[in-house]
Amino acid sequence: MTSPDLPQGCTNFRLRRLTRMVSRHYDAHMAASGLKTTQYSLLTNVLARGPLRPTDLAQALNLDASTLTRNLKPLVQAGWLSQDEGADARSRLISITDAGREKRAEAQRLWRTAQNEMNALLGIERVHALHALVDENIAALQRAGLTDEEGDDTVAHRGAKA
Repeated sequence: MTSPDLPQGCTNFRLRRLTRMVSRHYDAHMAASGLKTTQYSLLTNVLARGPLRPTDLAQALNLDASTLTRNLKPLVQAGWLSQDEGADARSRLISITDAGREKRAEAQRLWRTAQNEMNALLGIERVHALHALVDENIAALQRAGLTDEEGDDTVAHRGAKA
């Protein structure tokens, strides 16, 4: 028998359901730019932090090196990011290109529309409360030693003003 004070149902299932719904909303808007939301986030983070070494970008986004390499590849191939020699022959620097800045600006307009629609759908107060609750819980889980395996996209999601 469960206590009436304990939450009922699976927290993981509820959060995954919510994130799938929100992701579909943003992805539908971002599709017009030809970017996935993860690619937009990478462009935004490189713009805000770069030029920088892949190791530093992976650390900033809390991604493992192979995931970062896989995610960077199509952006480099499209000419939106470049990987140039760093301080020595063994190091590389990732930077955003002019074409990448243009692509990011295009996607930013679409992201902003998606964000404004989400604000309207949920209400500004609810979005503020959701952000605060999510941030508080991320901090609590980090204090408990859990890490964010998929990356911290706060630079890209602070209003995408970078």
